[in-house]
Amino acid sequence: MNAYDSRKMADVLIPMGYKEVTEAEGADMIILNTCHIREKATEKVFSELGRLKKHKKQAEAEGRKMLMAVAGCVAQAEGDFIAERAPYVDMVFGPQSFGTLPEMVAKATGAYGKERVIHTEFLEEDKFDKLPQETTADGATAFIAVQEGCDKFCTFCVVPYTRGGEYSRRSQAILDEVKSLRDQGVREISFLGQNVNAYHGLDTDGNDVSLAQLMMQAADIDGIERLRYTTSHPRDMQDDLIEAHAHPKVMPYLHLPVQSGSNKILKAMNRKHERDLYFELIEKFRNVRPDMAISGDFIVGFPGETDADFADTMDLIKIIKYSSAYSFKYSQRPGTPAATMGGLIREEVKNERLYELQALLAQQMRDFNEQTVGKTIPVLFDGVTDSGQLHGRTEYNQAIHLKGNARLNGHIEDVLITGTNGKSLDGDIVIKDVA
Repeated sequence: MNAYDSRKMADVLIPMGYKEVTEAEGADMIILNTCHIREKATEKVFSELGRLKKHKKQAEAEGRKMLMAVAGCVAQAEGDFIAERAPYVDMVFGPQSFGTLPEMVAKATGAYGKERVIHTEFLEEDKFDKLPQETTADGATAFIAVQEGCDKFCTFCVVPYTRGGEYSRRSQAILDEVKSLRDQGVREISFLGQNVNAYHGLDTDGNDVSLAQLMMQAADIDGIERLRYTTSHPRDMQDDLIEAHAHPKVMPYLHLPVQSGSNKILKAMNRKHERDLYFELIEKFRNVRPDMAISGDFIVGFPGETDADFADTMDLIKIIKYSSAYSFKYSQRPGTPAATMGGLIREEVKNERLYELQALLAQQMRDFNEQTVGKTIPVLFDGVTDSGQLHGRTEYNQAIHLKGNARLNGHIEDVLITGTNGKSLDGDIVIKDVA
């Protein structure tokens, strides 16, 4: 979502004469777009600001004006603190506010009398109405935010407090964005949302559109070859979305976080589902697509987690067999209910559990990748590495690197998988016979 927001910020600034640059040195504006999910997020922001501050001082020494901004969820949650501790920051604004960047820049540059901008209120109007209708593409793949915010209030999570309640964009605006990206060479679209499968936007007639219906409408757009979505919540998974994976343009890949395999911990997390529901959902997906790759999220060391609870999580992982996953030690997020819970787990215990869990997940990822060796799989090439190799992804979201002509970038080609290092694949492009 932050990658999408950053792309949109750049689009908002284009009419003002700004263009994106790759280096902070010499820039006219630096925007640090932040995430509040991980541990010590605020401290990392200040560390990065300290590193970037020298560029602002250099600009002042040269008689230039450089704006510095902190955006995103840390700005939303810690805006006043950032403003107090980093007085050299000109703008602080949350993820709901960057549609008003032109007005904020005008204030910060003194166009209407210079002033510092702190904008962390939740807007009453639709954030997306203030954004450019077109998105600038950056390669063959693109993200589109279709849903934002969360009403689930998991006890460990800050998202409802930084992104607000669940909101779904109008379906036609999303489809117009898909077509715009298609016209710029995009071949794969990933629909984004904090709970993307809770999407229920309105169409032009005022009717509700589900994520599955939106996916099918996007699949009808010529030139779009692949569709994905992330991140889903088990409670919001509907049968029509599961069945949508029978469509050849909907990729056989699902990211469905579970966080824990223990019903006791799931209840303490306020996930509002048990492990059996998760098993039922995965079974339904694999009935539709037996080759479905499953990805997940896990938190170890949540307050009150016993050895038996952790064993339940390991058991769930062994049953599901993941192709990839994200896993973290629990860390307290200020303002969340879990931050005041008792039963904290010792750091060394969390470390041991995370090591054991990640070792199992790494082996499952290697096993999944090794089963593709010897097979011919379509790959969408979406970039070129610094070493000159083509980078691409399979339908199962596996990364692959191989030697090939750069003209293949942006194209889908059949690739014979020749090996894996456990995390990514190697392969050779299959040469087609020309009759």
